[in-house]
Amino acid sequence: MTSDETMEVATFAAGCFWGVEDAFSRDPGVTGTRVGYTGGRTERPSYRDVCSGTTGHAEAVRVVFDPRAVSYTGLLDVFWAIHDPTTPGRQGVDVGEQYRSAIFYHSPVQERLAEESRAALAASGRFRRPVVTEIVPAGRFWDAEEYHQQYFAKNGGGGCHITYRPAPGHHSGEGR
Repeated sequence: MTSDETMEVATFAAGCFWGVEDAFSRDPGVTGTRVGYTGGRTERPSYRDVCSGTTGHAEAVRVVFDPRAVSYTGLLDVFWAIHDPTTPGRQGVDVGEQYRSAIFYHSPVQERLAEESRAALAASGRFRRPVVTEIVPAGRFWDAEEYHQQYFAKNGGGGCHITYRPAPGHHSGEGR
């Protein structure tokens, strides 16, 4: 991850973090990603701890991005496109609170944009069930074990529920 002062951070949970990280890392405005655990009560959780369902943490991706190249709204568009935000505690065959849909905001602006985006999605009629995505303040983010980082890049894709293809005309830098 970069320490460049022009970069911003966003954190998303949308199920299995391998596929979520892969989808965000494909955006040219994203300069770095880390998979890990957040939103729970256990300090320094391991993958095994989080999978036990007792930590309260979600599998999440911390995204470092250049707001001159991709807007936070553009990242929200990716987030909504890669998972089903109507299934509490589940994405595809992965079941448990660690697979919940959540946006962990880092600023009041991110909170507002996330709330507006969720409301627009709910009103769009795209889903028959209610959107259950949590929008909560970002807390401590615990990096996952190194073998989880850039998993698809190291091991090939597959194995997660994520299949992301940008919509025609999608330009992530628009709509700031």
